[in-house]
Amino acid sequence: MERLATLCGAVADSFEKGTELLKETAGIRLGESTVQRTTEATGERIADHLGKGRTFGGKQPWEWCHDACGRTVGYIEIDATGVRQQGSHGERADGRMAYVGMIFNPLPDKERVFEGLPKPGVSMRARYVSGLYPLAEMGPLLRRQGAQVGLDRAEVWVAITDGGAGLEDFVRENFPRVEAVILDFYHAAEYLAKLAAALHPADEMAALDQTKAWSRLLRGEGGEVMIGVLENWAWPSTKGLSAVRSEVLGYFRNQAHRMDYPTYEANGWYIGSGAVESACKTVVGQRLKGSGMRWSEAGAHAVCHVRALYRSEHSQWTAFWQRSTAA
Repeated sequence: MERLATLCGAVADSFEKGTELLKETAGIRLGESTVQRTTEATGERIADHLGKGRTFGGKQPWEWCHDACGRTVGYIEIDATGVRQQGSHGERADGRMAYVGMIFNPLPDKERVFEGLPKPGVSMRARYVSGLYPLAEMGPLLRRQGAQVGLDRAEVWVAITDGGAGLEDFVRENFPRVEAVILDFYHAAEYLAKLAAALHPADEMAALDQTKAWSRLLRGEGGEVMIGVLENWAWPSTKGLSAVRSEVLGYFRNQAHRMDYPTYEANGWYIGSGAVESACKTVVGQRLKGSGMRWSEAGAHAVCHVRALYRSEHSQWTAFWQRSTAA
């Protein structure tokens, strides 16, 4: 009953809907507050296990997919998403950032990678860690997940993040074998779209065409070439354009070492952080960011743990409920 109540409280749109789901699926009648307390208590227990260095179940090394050079590759991604907060007396409080980190073994792009393709019907494998942690505290949690699935057996480690403060340093400190900390291509392209809109403020189609042209150049030639083009462009004296240009150039200059997209794609590596952005939605957003929702810090932290464990490989969820398998 505890397991079912936790599951319904974590996957339904709200604890109220969780009580309805529990009644419909299992014929169990519990109050909304009971489902909430049960779900949050489970999350606190998961967090306690992780904080003591435990994992769920035994080691389960993955068969890592290969890149275009025939090397096995393990991926690391991390991002943050905001969660609205409520104070202890019901007053509005400042929002908090929930981090979502993941170790995953994606399906390779069949157009570019021809070795080590998984068998039909095999899906991406992923382990998630999430909570209202300081960034530094995510490191040991994520490393232990990597150790449990044999990340050390992958010949190459690749990380993908956006340009968020501290994310690159976090990856390099916690995963020193990482060969590249790639800047998500699509975040970089958003900066180009902003610049194109400032260049053509009255012509949406011209701005779109310019964005596509610059994005093709960035993907095909990399950040350094893109910087050279922007530095030598014949810029008109459009109002506000200079400030946007300076912002975009500053961003590209700071991140150019992470924007060698031609090499990354030639290696058969992913260049987009879509996996962790999707995880931010499925692990956190779908349950904690509904319309009008506000959470206590403890409640949000707990539910993040339940969601992360449930969205990870199912063996993790099963092992947790066996209780004796936390190692």
